[in-house]
Amino acid sequence: MKIICVGRNYSDHIQELKNETPAEPVLFLKPDTSILLKRQPFFIPEFSNDVHHEVELLVRINKIGKHIDKKFAHKYYDEIGLGIDFTARDLQTELKKNGLPWEKAKAFDGAAVVGKFINKEEIENLDDLKFSLEVNGKLVQEGSTAQMIWKIDGLIEYISKFFTLKIGDIIFTGTPAGVGKVSAEDQLTGFIEGKEMFSIKVK
Repeated sequence: MKIICVGRNYSDHIQELKNETPAEPVLFLKPDTSILLKRQPFFIPEFSNDVHHEVELLVRINKIGKHIDKKFAHKYYDEIGLGIDFTARDLQTELKKNGLPWEKAKAFDGAAVVGKFINKEEIENLDDLKFSLEVNGKLVQEGSTAQMIWKIDGLIEYISKFFTLKIGDIIFTGTPAGVGKVSAEDQLTGFIEGKEMFSIKVK
């Protein structure tokens, strides 16, 4: 399985990082080794002094597809989840400055939290699905699918032009504003519509 991540999909997050709004979705990949093992803490890597949390809605693919038309995209996923795209911001900034790929800052071991999934049939309104992240009980990030520049079905259409989507692949759909540095002993807890989807300790 592979993890396909979407960057710059929320205008407020683009603004907070002083990036330009892209004309098309920004895509990058994480290997399966980046998935944080269940019931394990997240260990801040020794190569970064500025690892940021980025909470994101996840989509898990349920059938193989290539060149998927947007109107059929809803048939390729049954579940929506929540996770964190951990980013070594200091390393990413240096890589971007030199025109280099981001993978070392985004795809290191443990850099992807994959929480629980819920059946999309249980979701009242997928076009305004709200999610949030708390750090030590304090709300730090909140967003909604209504704020996405590119919606889920449009992302599946776009991604499948370049990558064959396979069963079990996970799409990280982008993060809203409020990203920030994590510190040892932080407790990160994510919610979809008030329902806890993961809780991670930082070491």
